[in-house]
Amino acid sequence: MSTNTLSKETELRLTEFFNNSIDSKSMAKTIRQVNYMLALNVIREDGFLKTETINLEDSFFWLNQLAEALDPYLDVE
Repeated sequence: MSTNTLSKETELRLTEFFNNSIDSKSMAKTIRQVNYMLALNVIREDGFLKTETINLEDSFFWLNQLAEALDPYLDVE
């Protein structure tokens, strides 16, 4: 896993976006719904390129990580 540092401007924009623009639980729910729809489309797609499948697997992982950061749903015991 790489650790990229964000510029101060990017950090400020992200903080403003997540604090003022959206509800984190709604955003997490939307991310999970989009991930689900993408997964269904990939499963149903015939002849999907292997390289694209790998890229989508990575995308699903990172979108789920973002959803968990916004609203920890899977970590609840």
